[in-house]
Amino acid sequence: MLQNKIYLNFFKEILKTFFLVLFGLSIIAWTVRAVNFLDLIVESGYPLSTYFQYSALNLLGILTKFIPLAFLLALIIFIVKQIQENEFIILWTTGVKKIQIVNLFLKLFLFIVFIYLFFSVFLTPIALNKSRQLLSQDKLNSFIPTIRVKQFSDSFKGFTFLVDERKKNQIKNIFLFDKSNNFKNLSRNESLNNFTTIIAADGIVKDKTMVLFNGQIISTDQNSNKNDLIKFEQLNIDLAKLETSTIKVPKLQETSTFKLISCFSKKTFLELCNENVKKEIVPILNRRIALPFYIPIITLLSCILLVRSKRIFYNKFFVFLYSFSVLLYVELIIRHTGLNSTFSKFFILFPAITFPLIYFFLLYKFKNETKLK
Repeated sequence: MLQNKIYLNFFKEILKTFFLVLFGLSIIAWTVRAVNFLDLIVESGYPLSTYFQYSALNLLGILTKFIPLAFLLALIIFIVKQIQENEFIILWTTGVKKIQIVNLFLKLFLFIVFIYLFFSVFLTPIALNKSRQLLSQDKLNSFIPTIRVKQFSDSFKGFTFLVDERKKNQIKNIFLFDKSNNFKNLSRNESLNNFTTIIAADGIVKDKTMVLFNGQIISTDQNSNKNDLIKFEQLNIDLAKLETSTIKVPKLQETSTFKLISCFSKKTFLELCNENVKKEIVPILNRRIALPFYIPIITLLSCILLVRSKRIFYNKFFVFLYSFSVLLYVELIIRHTGLNSTFSKFFILFPAITFPLIYFFLLYKFKNETKLK
């Protein structure tokens, strides 16, 4: 009964450290990426509310990636702390065997694997897909954030612009180039093959409208290369029709696990499913489904700290290095699993081969310690 209470306290302490480390690492990584999100969202003319929603949805993907590393750190921190405070010695004197503690950690790994699978297989693809839909549904909020003085801006599909000066919403020396045919109505010839160039001396931007003064419209026919020139004193341009150049087609990383798996069956739910697509899907599925089964490997490697030895190879820094090397190996090889079926098979079988080897190694070491007593 007392042992069960001790084990329960162990569980609580490890999980507490795990969630703290996971949250800490994810927030650091999310903060760095949030800067890139800000450039993507705000400079594309979306409102700040879209930025916060988009970055929050992408946080789930970051959390998922850090689960194995967070568990490794939590486990090592716990074991080192218990050794330094002589907590384990009390357990050994009461008859608890070291392999029992190892088995306890392995039970905990099942919970961590469940969390990883729940996030990677279900939550993360849904969240990433929602973030993409958020960009495709939200319309241009304001043109002003997209203006970069003396820099060409291509935040919009088929539309490039440059301004020489800007003071609040007033702009000078404006150059606009449109090949998306959004402004074909400004020329005499409304052909779909027209490129429209607009040059103006001054202008005013009001959210989704641009008013230009003293300029000219040059309409170029792609077939004949003939130019049609129209001069104007004032020109009102509706910017609401512009589409951001943000990719709105769902990526494979944002596709549900069920749809990805269906690509390998006769009845697929993907619009495009050929051999090249399958090569891209394999690493994604391995990351979502096979990767969590490397967690018991790093769990057992962390348990090397329980081995009583003065050798440097059993030092906490070396143990962390062994475990981290496994995670690094996973990241390196998982990218190649789609290129070669051998890589994929080896990636899946590696935990099944390595797990019993490390487990029996620990058993052997613990038995030798008992004999020496």
